[in-house]
Amino acid sequence: MVACECSQLKGEELMATMAEKAARFKALHEEQGAFIMPNPWDRGSAKVMEHLGFKALATTSAGFAHTLGRADGALSAQENIEHCRDLGSAVAVPMSADLENCYADDPQDAAKTLLAAAKAGMAGGSIEDYDGARIYDFNHAVERVRAAAEVLGSRPHPFMLTARAENLIRGVPDFDDTIRRLQAFAAAGADVLYAPGLKTIAEIRTVVQSVGKPLNVLAPMARGVSVEEMAAAGVKRISLGGALLRAVMASLFTAGTQMLEEGTFTWTGALTREKDIASLY
Repeated sequence: MVACECSQLKGEELMATMAEKAARFKALHEEQGAFIMPNPWDRGSAKVMEHLGFKALATTSAGFAHTLGRADGALSAQENIEHCRDLGSAVAVPMSADLENCYADDPQDAAKTLLAAAKAGMAGGSIEDYDGARIYDFNHAVERVRAAAEVLGSRPHPFMLTARAENLIRGVPDFDDTIRRLQAFAAAGADVLYAPGLKTIAEIRTVVQSVGKPLNVLAPMARGVSVEEMAAAGVKRISLGGALLRAVMASLFTAGTQMLEEGTFTWTGALTREKDIASLY
């Protein structure tokens, strides 16, 4: 009986934590200005981002895949959900899940993936209109978002559903269709809209003015546009995709090349102190 009560208490505490994270994440989208949501790829990098003071984080399917020695898009749904569970338990800040196309073409099956991410501790998650080879037909893409919104709407606490229009980074430079999709996704129940591939402040401003819900911008694609400029244009959330992991990989390439080609180790002069790393745990 005691063991049963302890197990029940732990379950209640977990639900309370999930509810608190969900509420904080939703509130961030309702505050003034824009917030940066970095994308760590493992528990250690998540702890660094939390330690630095970021109020929310997101997973990166590409970054996680690279840590496994795989290309972007090579994860299974189960692997991604377990990764979400792992990272979500490592930090106290809310997290959003990068779930690609939710590993399903069927709207209901895609919705189940998002529901699994919510149960794994995520405060939000994204659904793409791209299956790895093609952009979904407009009506089908909208139906997928609608199904996800309906399923997630039954949750006991909020889950910020991000609907992604992938045109601009998938070889379909149709800006008008991208806006049309975002508008339809908003009407279908998405909480956040996301068109990775926006490059200029003019493009960003046009999208913000065309949709009525929070917009997420992928910072590495909008190089030269500052957080202040994005916030002034009406952007709510700024993410990085796999850029942080690629920055670490760049350092590895630099260090390795220097050792092999120059026979020197000057790169070690810029190392983070071990005690600073240990302080995270």
